[in-house]
Amino acid sequence: MPHGPIHGTVGRVIEVNELTKRYGATTAVDGLTFTVRPGHVTGFLGPNGAGKSTTLRMILGLNTPTSGRVLVNGRPFRGLPRGLRHAGALLDAHDVHGGRTARAHLSALAHGNGLPRRRVEQVLDEVGLASAAHRRVGGFSLGMKQRLGIAVALLGDPPVLLFDEPLNGLDPDGVLWVRRLLRQLAAEGRTVLVSSHLMGEMEHTAHQVIVIGRGELIAAEGLAEFAVRGDRLGVAVRTPDVAGLTSALATEGATVQHEQDGSCTVTGLGAERIGELALHARIPLHELTPRHASLEEAFMELTADRVEYNSGEAR
Repeated sequence: MPHGPIHGTVGRVIEVNELTKRYGATTAVDGLTFTVRPGHVTGFLGPNGAGKSTTLRMILGLNTPTSGRVLVNGRPFRGLPRGLRHAGALLDAHDVHGGRTARAHLSALAHGNGLPRRRVEQVLDEVGLASAAHRRVGGFSLGMKQRLGIAVALLGDPPVLLFDEPLNGLDPDGVLWVRRLLRQLAAEGRTVLVSSHLMGEMEHTAHQVIVIGRGELIAAEGLAEFAVRGDRLGVAVRTPDVAGLTSALATEGATVQHEQDGSCTVTGLGAERIGELALHARIPLHELTPRHASLEEAFMELTADRVEYNSGEAR
C-alpha cells in the first residue's frame, strides 16, 4: 500500500467556525463550530436534511458560506494549489463522466494536480479496480463507483480525507474493506471525516463523532462519551423479589421495566445506588449490570426533535 505515516499535526486539521449557510428563507447550516483532528476516524452524523452534505461542500469550497469560515491546512481550501495533495474527498459517487474509463478519469485528475502517473495504477489496485481500469464508468455498479470515488480521494496521498456515505452500494466484503481502510488512514496520522447514516457501522469505525440536527451542532466528542449522554441508559437487574425492588427504588424516582427474559431494566438510578437500596431493603440481587446505550440509541434519542420528517410511531 502506498500510504505511510504522516508526522506532526500542522496542516491536518479541519477548523469550522460559526459556519452558516442559508438558501433564501431556509437555513441549511446554522452557526456550526467544531474541529476535526488527525489520528481519529471522526463520524459526521445527523438525520436526513441535517446539513451534513452542505457542510462538507463548504469545507471543500464548493459552496460559499453565508457567514463564518472553514479552514483546511490553516487556509480556505479554495486557496490551496493542487487541492488533491491537501485533501481528498468522496462526495457523490455518480459525479463522474460515464463515457470515461476509470483510468482516464484518474489520469486527468492526476495531471491537473501534478501527480505522477504511477499513482493512478497504485490507487486502482488499492481499491480493487485494477482489472476494470479500462472499462467505461457508465457501466459500473454503484459499489464500483464508490470504489472509484475512494480512489480519487486517495490519489494525492493527502493528509485530510472526507467521505460522504462511502458505504452505499458496497457488499459486506466492501464494507469491511472500507472500515479497515478508514482506520488505517487515521492510524497513519491523517484527518478522516466520514458522513454516514449507518449507526451500527460508525460504532465499529469511528473514534470521535460530530452530530448535527437541522444545521445546528448537537455534540462533538468521543464515541463513548456521546453514547452515555442519552437518558435511556439503564441497569439490568435480576431478583426474585421484583415487587419489593420496585417499591424500594420508587422512593427515589427510579423506574423498573420488566423484560421478557425475567430481568428488569432500571432507569433513573445508577448501579451503586440500586445496590445500596436493595441491601437496605434486604432484597437479594442475582444480577446488577450497567447497560450502555448503543450509538444508534443515543443518536435517535438526542436527535429526535431535529428530524426533518418524522413518521411517528409504528402501528
